[in-house]
Amino acid sequence: MTGEPRVRYERHGGVARVTIDRPAVLNAMDRATHAELALIWDEVERDDAVRLVVLTGAGDRSFSVGQDLKELATRNASGTAPSTFGSRGQPGWPRLTERFRFSKPLIARVNGYALGGGFELALACDIVVAAEHAEFGLPEARLGLVPGAGGVFRLARQAPFRVALGHLLTGRRMSAADALRHGLVNDVVPAADLDSCVDGWVRDVLACSPLALRAIKEAATASVTMPLEQAFATRFEWEERRLAGEEWREGPRAFAEKRPPHWVGES
Repeated sequence: MTGEPRVRYERHGGVARVTIDRPAVLNAMDRATHAELALIWDEVERDDAVRLVVLTGAGDRSFSVGQDLKELATRNASGTAPSTFGSRGQPGWPRLTERFRFSKPLIARVNGYALGGGFELALACDIVVAAEHAEFGLPEARLGLVPGAGGVFRLARQAPFRVALGHLLTGRRMSAADALRHGLVNDVVPAADLDSCVDGWVRDVLACSPLALRAIKEAATASVTMPLEQAFATRFEWEERRLAGEEWREGPRAFAEKRPPHWVGES
């Protein structure tokens, strides 16, 4: 890839921090941004040292406002065919919103606007922490578009259905307080406290068994549309790996010995 990097990737210990770094355009995502992000998601999954990911946007105004509409308008003018749900065939595929088997916990740090594809990214994360001034929305219908990165599907599953339709069919924005009330975010805090709140979630995740976390995430995600009886009878890949490892022994042993557990990851 050429040009200035659009995404910053840093890893400290077991924590990967991914920052969409286009603050001048409110962290809008062009095709090059998606291509960079895809390489990072590949690296995160490949790197056994990464325990969890914190995803955010540069600056204090925006997490991301989604698709770079100026770039889209230019492509449309050149005769590019319209896109629909999903990103197959486009740069960065599969994007995070379609990495349905992404195994590591994802925390969205939302500081400002999370609109369009930005909101869709947050909806694809496992834990969402927002500053009080954050705003969420899917304005695609106002632009003759659809929330093709999963916003239609995830919002209708994660929010009360009537609330989801109200926002999908109007493009109205949602305050951080309303997002919390509808269960779409885990915490809303003053902007000055955002990092400390995120750090608290990071500490709590790092205290847990890596294999147990992956097993729980996979089971919760895969089973949400299953009948309960089917969920109990399903063999989940990461649960099989947990059972084949040693962390299920280490946790109770550490408790009995009155010491913190030592997680060594997958056997």
